[in-house]
Amino acid sequence: MKLILFDIDGTLISAGGAGTRSLNKAFEEVLGIKDAFKNFEMAGKTDVQIIKEGLILKGIEPSTHLINDLIGSYLKNLSIEINNNSKHLKPGVKEFIEFIHYELKYPMGLLTGNLEKGARIKLEPFGLNYFFPIGAFGSDHEDRNQLLPIAVRRFFERFNNSIDFHQCVVIGDTPRDVACAKPYGAKVVAVATGPYSIEQLRTTDADIVVETLSEIDKIISIF
Repeated sequence: MKLILFDIDGTLISAGGAGTRSLNKAFEEVLGIKDAFKNFEMAGKTDVQIIKEGLILKGIEPSTHLINDLIGSYLKNLSIEINNNSKHLKPGVKEFIEFIHYELKYPMGLLTGNLEKGARIKLEPFGLNYFFPIGAFGSDHEDRNQLLPIAVRRFFERFNNSIDFHQCVVIGDTPRDVACAKPYGAKVVAVATGPYSIEQLRTTDADIVVETLSEIDKIISIF
């Protein structure tokens, strides 16, 4: 038995810039700040971490009340912005997910910095939520490195079946995806469909690095 956990942005999909636009609109609506995240590096961070860092960069105290207001505005805008013509699945995603689900019959989940509601909004247009009944999200903890134990716990709660960290495979497109999994003994597949090149990902501790999820035979060699 393996539990396969996926990152979303850059790994499963491109949201066509919907996330960044929605965060910018949230900061403009709540704080009157335009283009708050221009030239801001978000890859691999949790949404709460991004919002906090954005506030601190503007010299604003990241209070819980303010963060919640920004989250509400962000999610409202995301549900609109995701309906754009630039969003798309990353190469090989559909075939890879269907192979795991229908052929290997391994359970799958999400391990993502997205807020849970935001994750579901992003995946809904692609019909992917069905394949990921569990997950750990940026709304569970702002530190991505704390998410894998949450995903394992939710697997047990959902299926009444325990699984060890070494039975988990985390698939992501950034060094942060690798860093959040390897300390627990999980396997990691790094895929170069996000902002990091295959050469950059090879400098991480990922067990396998691939260009795209189309390389099914190579990836499942660690399953």
